[in-house]
Amino acid sequence: MKTALWLYMFLFLAFFDLHAQYPVLTPFAISLGAAPAFIGWMMGIYALTHLPGNLIAGGLIDRYGSRRYIIFSLTAAGIVLLLQAHVQWPWQLLVLRSISGFVLAFLSPACLALLASLSRDPVTQGKYMSGHGVIHTLASVLSPAAGAFIVANTGFSGTFQSLGWLLILTGLMAYLSLPKRAPVPANSASPETGDKKETDARLPFSLRLYLLPFAIACSQGILFFEIPLRESGKASILSTGLLFSVVSLGALITLCMLFLNRYEPYPRVAFGMLGFALCFYALVGIGHIPLTAILFILGLCKGILFPALSSLFIELSGGTRLGRVFSYQSIAMSLGSFAGPIAAGQLRAFISPYFIAFVLLMVVLMLLPNQRRPVERIRPADQPIST
Repeated sequence: MKTALWLYMFLFLAFFDLHAQYPVLTPFAISLGAAPAFIGWMMGIYALTHLPGNLIAGGLIDRYGSRRYIIFSLTAAGIVLLLQAHVQWPWQLLVLRSISGFVLAFLSPACLALLASLSRDPVTQGKYMSGHGVIHTLASVLSPAAGAFIVANTGFSGTFQSLGWLLILTGLMAYLSLPKRAPVPANSASPETGDKKETDARLPFSLRLYLLPFAIACSQGILFFEIPLRESGKASILSTGLLFSVVSLGALITLCMLFLNRYEPYPRVAFGMLGFALCFYALVGIGHIPLTAILFILGLCKGILFPALSSLFIELSGGTRLGRVFSYQSIAMSLGSFAGPIAAGQLRAFISPYFIAFVLLMVVLMLLPNQRRPVERIRPADQPIST
């Protein structure tokens, strides 16, 4: 539990730092002379460079543990932000965003794998995932408005410098607080026992569900691209930050409902996906429905969806090779985050990007299997089965 508390504390600082950039990046790119299509590529390249990082991270985390990669990711991302404060041309911002995408690709799978390794019980693991979501969401409630406030008072350069030093400080906190030897989950299996073949046999069915994080990230990328383009100026930056905080506030409410972890993750995922899709459909008719109400409900669905999705992947993996499991999830989300803003930037003159997100979410929801056979978690030979 002590490890989880330390992890939650510096994760809050890290997520606060990262989400504070959301309402700032698009106006900053516009101030450099970037066109909307270029901004779509700028946001997409961040997700695209996640891919090699995710591919590398999975095996390394399973082999060496999460600690060193959490420290590396936070510190390197802080250095990139310090450099970003001195950008003069759009292409420089594009290069730095691509580097940032690579180094931060290690953070999410490392943190999720470390949290999941703290317990063997599925309900407890679900609570850890919800706790991760609560910290993530609490930071994202405060950070967009805070980022907008900072840029309004210190400018873009001062904002990036402040956020960069905060990330570096968080990396130092991780170095001092995380244990050098992460706990090994009691239900983990070694290749010598033959459990690797059993885990790999489940992998094709698990991969089918990675369409879920792809669709979610793609729709979120569209949302993050579209909302800041509604208006221009510092007033727009502040209003955009507040709107992103509304989403996070809705997610925080459902994430705090820890009793939801007692329910099976599969129906929670399906319900959250349906709500997510309907919210994007409502955004198409934004003139008739209050924007804040739609974003708040979207946040409620997000708070149901994300911990349920993590719990579902842990269950399907049997609790083993969690580094690879969450790396594949991050890869799917990176692909979605790359495709979403680019599609919005290229097609927004012809069709509402919100409608594209709605169709994608509904198609993925319909592709889900109608029935799911529960996977029995792998136990070592000497571990008794509780009754």
